[in-house]
Amino acid sequence: MDLNVTMIENRVFDEIAIGDSASISRKVSLQDIEMFSLISGDINPAHLDPEYAATDMFHHIISQGVLTAGLISAVLGTKLPGPGTIYLGQDLQFRAPVSPGDMVTATVTVTTRDAAKHRLVLDCHCTNQDGKEVIRGTATVQAPEQKISRPAMPLPEVRLMRHDWFRALIARATQAAPLPTAVSHPCDEMSLRGAMEAAKAGLITPILVGPETKIRDVAAACSIDITGARIESTPHSHASAARAVALVRAGAAKALMKGDLHTDEFLHEVTKAETGLRTGRRLSHAYVMDVPAYPRPLIVTDAAINIAPTLEDKHWIVQNAIDLAHMLDIPNPRVAILAAVEMINPAMQATLDAAALCKMAERGQITGGILDGPLAFDNAISLEAAAEKKIVSEVAGRADILVVPDIESGNILAKQMRFFASADAAGIVLGASVPIILTSRADDTRTRLASCAVAVIMAAHG
Repeated sequence: MDLNVTMIENRVFDEIAIGDSASISRKVSLQDIEMFSLISGDINPAHLDPEYAATDMFHHIISQGVLTAGLISAVLGTKLPGPGTIYLGQDLQFRAPVSPGDMVTATVTVTTRDAAKHRLVLDCHCTNQDGKEVIRGTATVQAPEQKISRPAMPLPEVRLMRHDWFRALIARATQAAPLPTAVSHPCDEMSLRGAMEAAKAGLITPILVGPETKIRDVAAACSIDITGARIESTPHSHASAARAVALVRAGAAKALMKGDLHTDEFLHEVTKAETGLRTGRRLSHAYVMDVPAYPRPLIVTDAAINIAPTLEDKHWIVQNAIDLAHMLDIPNPRVAILAAVEMINPAMQATLDAAALCKMAERGQITGGILDGPLAFDNAISLEAAAEKKIVSEVAGRADILVVPDIESGNILAKQMRFFASADAAGIVLGASVPIILTSRADDTRTRLASCAVAVIMAAHG
């Protein structure tokens, strides 16, 4: 037998006497409360909104008390009587609120034995770290008749996928005036709904550019309210892209948003020398990502525009991302230049480019951030991995920006983070004369809202 294994053992009815007692203590966390709301489906603001709970103390006491009452069940099911116990009923009174950070101790004490039915009545009470009673009452159980002794089953690891940073980003963007935005060819449900939801949230004032009949048909079929939205009718997607860019050049729109058309077709109009939206910079794409498992926002670039960027292209990709980070209140972003290895290898162009970019930053050709590379992905985002490789760096383990070698690696990385790490990813094109919202046709409404929020913040910075 492994002596390190925790055993769980019950007490059968004949082993239990009046006055026997057992306790369990647990610190209540915000995640406990959120998990309770998720499992129960109870989104009462008394659970989740501290300000509301302060004004509705009665429901706050009950809702947090129900969560805490689970500790009583844990004592009964694991200690007294333990495994095999059948919970028959309870009568509990919720006496005081329980908040995140409270240390709650649940205690049960046997007060009545019914030998004929093997039933017990137990006095139950829970107290907080100050000794204040938060729950009192009784529980009735049927005690086990068979002895059970077995290894304790480990609890599954559960993590709530929160996106607090994106919520704060959207809230910040709604403080500005809605951004007039030309939406190119919003002729499918997601692009049209995303534009109208962004309008409803106060982020943009959409100008819908596309075949009017098709836009209205999509709105009707998908129950999307486009009342009051300006529609610029065009015959097809190519004309939609051209007209949307023209609206920006004329000053009628201050941002551009991709709808239901291919990225190449969309960007073809953006990059035209005479009629497009180019500046002296190279255009690049950035995913602004809210990764629940990472402690800070993350910018991944370039995963959508530059297929096989040269060193000069990467110079602009890095500078564009740094400037975006400043707009998002990341004042001195740490930039990790990614490669497969952290050592410079003449046979691997990505490592040579990384070294050159770092030297360019040293000489002032790239400004506003801290660069390091080449760094493998794990060394860029994990302090433990960086320490294992003995990498001493201001960037390693805490990157704000990840610069990928090419479009394939960037696209794969971003999509892995979205689907495996539950990351949200706002897509934006940098280096043009106005913000360009570039989302995937598969993106949901929340992602489109976040992308619009980034555009609003960029526009506010001129």
